[in-house]
Amino acid sequence: MAAAPTRIDVLQLYRSLMRVARQFCDYNIREYTKRRTIDAFRDNKILTNCSQLSAAFSDGKAQLEVAKRRALVYSLYAPKVKSIMDIKPS
Repeated sequence: MAAAPTRIDVLQLYRSLMRVARQFCDYNIREYTKRRTIDAFRDNKILTNCSQLSAAFSDGKAQLEVAKRRALVYSLYAPKVKSIMDIKPS
């Protein structure tokens, strides 16, 4: 049985997921990834059982790998025109 992740491990995972979310070119996908990350961490905040913590942490690591691959693929097919949400007002 794996040991429960430490607070530092959990914070590193959270930061990594948010960092990957910023790599998406599309506004909608970027914001969805951020929102999903925040919601998942908020939902798992109440976990105290060691096995549940380990399972949630390993699921988060798996989601991080999926998000990295998706960010790479989306960057290959990025639209030429920015979204109206990405354009800064002057």
